Amino acid sequence: MTLTLSVRSFLVAATAAGAWAGLASPSFAEDPEAILEARCGACHSEEEGGGLSRIYHQRKTPEGWLMTIVRMGIMHGVEVPPDERRALVKYLADSQGLAPSETEKYRYALERRPNVIESLDFDEDYPYMCGRCHSGARGALQRRTTEEWRLHVHFHLGQWPTTEYQFFGRDREWFKIATTETAEMLGKQFPFETAAWSDWQAHEDPDLSGTWRFVGHGAAMGSYEGTADLKATDGEDQYAMSLTARYADGTEEVLVGSAILYTGYEFRARLSGGEGGDMLMIGTVDENGNMGSGRAMLADADEIGSDYQAVRVASGTAAVLAVEPPFLKAGSKGTISIYGTGLSGDVSLGDGVTVVEVVSSEPGTVTVVAEAGADAMEGPRTVSVGGTDGGALTVYQNVDQVRVEPAFGIARVGGAGGPIDRVKATFEAVAYAAGADGEAGTEDDLRIGPMDAAWALKPFDEVAAELDDTKFAGTMDPKLGVFTPAAAGLNPERPFSTNNAGNLTVVGTVDDGGTAVSGEGQLIVTVQRWNDPPIR
Repeated sequence: MTLTLSVRSFLVAATAAGAWAGLASPSFAEDPEAILEARCGACHSEEEGGGLSRIYHQRKTPEGWLMTIVRMGIMHGVEVPPDERRALVKYLADSQGLAPSETEKYRYALERRPNVIESLDFDEDYPYMCGRCHSGARGALQRRTTEEWRLHVHFHLGQWPTTEYQFFGRDREWFKIATTETAEMLGKQFPFETAAWSDWQAHEDPDLSGTWRFVGHGAAMGSYEGTADLKATDGEDQYAMSLTARYADGTEEVLVGSAILYTGYEFRARLSGGEGGDMLMIGTVDENGNMGSGRAMLADADEIGSDYQAVRVASGTAAVLAVEPPFLKAGSKGTISIYGTGLSGDVSLGDGVTVVEVVSSEPGTVTVVAEAGADAMEGPRTVSVGGTDGGALTVYQNVDQVRVEPAFGIARVGGAGGPIDRVKATFEAVAYAAGADGEAGTEDDLRIGPMDAAWALKPFDEVAAELDDTKFAGTMDPKLGVFTPAAAGLNPERPFSTNNAGNLTVVGTVDDGGTAVSGEGQLIVTVQRWNDPPIR
């Protein structure tokens, strides 16, 4: 039997797992315990204390459980229809999930943030024993008993026998270490039973129905704000969702779709209607269900995304969420918009900044013309509307340094008739002032914020110049800072007809009142990722 699985459909199924409200057929799919017994019980026997073997001794995120179920299909031919799979993911994530504090440090993996360089400080050998094939977060987002971690090692070696012969495997007694020291470390560091999970199980899932106010920012798309409406449907913790987003450039998008809440705080949504295609939202809500944050991204190109934060709109409550733009040059005048909910009253932008005119004032948005004094002290100011504080406005004298973010990025060739699309890379030019010591690049530098920039590429080193990487690896949008890699496959114009990989320097240049200030970052253009699971 040949089993095939679309990488992108796998991702969409995971991030939208449960997908969604009302799609599950009645009867059997509504009884997840019966599904678990029917689909899993043939191999996972029931234990004396209750629960199925192996399964009962693990806790995972929604994506983690989905990956397990899909793996059972790929490796063992277990057929689980989509509606039953959705029911299983919901049931297992709710009953054997992770508490908010247990996912906090590793949300970058769930939110599929690109260009993250992990810092795994809990064990010096873990990156070599486990983190060389997948992210360290993938293991850290699971909880198991020590014995279950040990069995997990056996599974790894049985499924991928070359593990102990690979780099960082063959230089040590990998299997011996993995089944003793590593399993015991994981059992202590990420145990099955924790006080955090016990406490969270007593938490009642919030009802997210209502209107929400949100703001966000992402490279290439800039800042945006808007409102979202959620309406509970027949499914457990499932919602119909509509969203209107307004961008800083004046454009507007209306998206509709559905959302689901796992484990009482894990928020997932899939929305249609956007110019770039369907959008996914992966984030969390607080324990009261009144605030949320996370990452929104294109379903078919998750490297294109933004950070968002949201607050429920409720009578008698007020909040300042963001200020746009979040900076003002000393001695200049500009239009400032304050986004939030329940906004009313006088506007204060801090010392040295005067509100010249109130252009408009509504509960969700207050827009003013402000002027910063020529001698205003550099630094952030707390913004206040009618006594409600939040957000910050940074006053600066000059842009002394530009830092390209990310400092190290990765793009991947693709397309050309193949099954894997190109993976783009997006960059921002973040302006800094030198700070009190007057020297850029030191600890007291003042972060001003992302600014419009002109973008260019150059070879990273002599080898890149010799191979003409700037010609073959791809193109940079000079205004948006979005790099589009070249097509995959052999290129007869290159030495040895090699592919269009490259090593590039990304240059972002900001115009600060006629003075050009540039910063640089590195971009590696590499080959396709053929295995792209929900948690990499």
